[in-house]
Amino acid sequence: MTSMLAIMTNSRKLGELIDDLLAFSRLGRKVVELTEINMLSIVTAVKEEELKANTNEIECTVLDILPALGQQALIRQVWVNLISNAVKYSKHKPKIIIEIGSKLIDNRVVYYVKDNGAGFDMQYYDKLFGVFQRLHSQEEFEGTGIGLAIVKKIINRHNGTVWAESKLNEGACFYFSLQPIN
Repeated sequence: MTSMLAIMTNSRKLGELIDDLLAFSRLGRKVVELTEINMLSIVTAVKEEELKANTNEIECTVLDILPALGQQALIRQVWVNLISNAVKYSKHKPKIIIEIGSKLIDNRVVYYVKDNGAGFDMQYYDKLFGVFQRLHSQEEFEGTGIGLAIVKKIINRHNGTVWAESKLNEGACFYFSLQPIN
């Protein structure tokens, strides 16, 4: 019976990996059409979806969220990946604390998702946005190792930048920039 459960679990993981790889490969072929995005409505919807499925105590603060130019479906995926990671990598904390916000810097809108989770060692930063590059074990945190690579590819396709700051066991803050609405 145990081997059947292992086969089912591994089959599910393989299916998730294939889905993520297909999504990643499709990103290179899509034409990015920029439109005005009401970023606050996307952040609010994604936050509610990600938090309702979680049983931990979560304090999620959404500060000023500026609108920007982008392709809504792709940018929504960026928010899904970053907010779900903030929740996932904070799950071992007694209380999950997440802050989401934005500011205008050098004619770019810079968004961020900050958490109090596991964080990562900045000496491995170069691996952070790579495909299959994990800084934590699969046993500690589930995932396929493609989520941040997808974020980077989407933001690069929008001529933006993505970066992160962290201290191990003290949380992380992920940033990305987009064109403002002029």
